[in-house]
Parts: sequence; C-alpha cells; structure tokens
Amino acid sequence: MSTPQLRWLGQAGFIIAGNSGRVVVDPFLSQFPGRLVSPPVQPEDLVGSLAVLVSHEHVDHMDLPTLRRLRELDPAIRVVLPHPLLELARSSGLAGPLIGAVPGQPIELAPGLTVHPVASRHGIHVGDAYTFGLEHAGGGYRYLGYVLDLDGYRIYHSGDTLDYPELADRLRELHTDAALLPINGRSAERESQDLVGNLSAAEAVDLAARSGVALLIPMHYEMFAGNRGPLGAFVELVREHLPDVTVHVPGTRDFTALPVGIASGTKDQLPLPDN
Repeated sequence: MSTPQLRWLGQAGFIIAGNSGRVVVDPFLSQFPGRLVSPPVQPEDLVGSLAVLVSHEHVDHMDLPTLRRLRELDPAIRVVLPHPLLELARSSGLAGPLIGAVPGQPIELAPGLTVHPVASRHGIHVGDAYTFGLEHAGGGYRYLGYVLDLDGYRIYHSGDTLDYPELADRLRELHTDAALLPINGRSAERESQDLVGNLSAAEAVDLAARSGVALLIPMHYEMFAGNRGPLGAFVELVREHLPDVTVHVPGTRDFTALPVGIASGTKDQLPLPDN
C-alpha cells in the first residue's frame, strides 16, 4: 500500500496525490469577500489533475469561477459532483466531462484510484437543514463526502456534514484509514445568518472513534471570522480520547505526507508535484 500525500488549500480544499494520480477536492480559490486565508495555489497549479471532486453547491466548496478557469486550462479534467447538481453545473457554464456521483456507486478515475461517494447530512439553507437533500427538485443525494481509494490507502473527505447513524458503519465497511472532518460546528447565531453548520470538534472526534480511522485531520475552520472552529480543543480531545489515533494539523503552504505523527504544525516540506 502506497502512502498518498495531501496539501490543504484552506476551508475544505485539498490536493490529494499518489502514484496513481492526483485529485483536488472542494478547491475554494476565488477572492471571496471576507476570507481570511489567501488561496495558496491558483487554478494553473492544478492542471494535470485527474479530477476535481465537489461535495455540494455552497460557494466555498463549489467555486464555479475556479472550476470554469481550470476547465479552460485543462479541458480533459473531470469534475465529479453530486448527481443532482449536474444541471446547475452545466447551466453555470461548466461544460465538458462531468460525472454525477451517487452514494454506493464507485467511480474509477484511473487504475489504483477509485472514489466511493458517501452521503452527507447538510443543507443549502438553514430552512432545509439538516438532511441529505432528497427533498429538492429532482431528488437524489445533494450533499456528499468521498472515500478515495488511492493506491490502497483510503481517505474520507466528508464535505460539510453532521453525523448520522449509518455513517461510521459505512466508513468501517470501506476500511477507511484517514478522515478529513469539519470542526466548525454550528450555532444559533450563525444559523440566524443562514449559515448551515457542521460537526463540532467533539462530534468529529466521536465519529472518528466509531469509524476506526487511524489518522484524523481537521478542516473547515479559520477561513471566515464568524465561522471558526476550536482547533486547540479538537487536538486535545483527540489526545485525551483517541490515544491510538494520529491527529495532524496541516499547513496550507506545504505538501504533507499523511502518516506524520501527533502534530499540531508538524510538516514535511515537499514541493507541489509536477503535472
């Protein structure tokens, strides 16, 4: 089993690379008002990736200007997104190779690289949270996470989600090695601004414990002033309750080998791979 590498792009964005290829998940690179973390890469840096995986339609996950620019630069790059969003993507000018993802239907992107879509529990607006999106026009699972089987190593990127009864069992069935989970939680104050929340730090740790993952990486925090997550508390919770689980807090400007030891800020300095 070959060990993949990843680079955090801020919020829920990651580059994940291995011997079988490179994918990008939820790249949020536009100069959006209020963002606190500048984009560490540009679409030009992502050319040559096999695919972009989109978890759902919120702008910090489905950044259409970034996706359209990347498609201009690399017409062959595939975009994987929840099946109900295909029409939205096409009407927004994102023509070309689009793959509608459905939970339980694996997507083979290359030999040694398979994506397993997993349902997420989220919402477009607070009024329809927290569901799987089945109630929207057209039906289907509108919010997804993905388990990437890359060279035999399995990484779960949850997208935006809350926990639900079947989730941990599904991750165990997929023999998931590592989990990238949001920790920004939710609050009445943010929901009053129509900000649909996520797992809290404690809920992320609990999900990781029940999923049996060996490596846990927090995400979806520190991008916007009003939607931060308690990073220090998260790390301490892992250390206290999951002594056999490695927690890693990645930097946004370096490529990081996954098994890195307990480490707030421990990084392996590696360059962005060649296209």
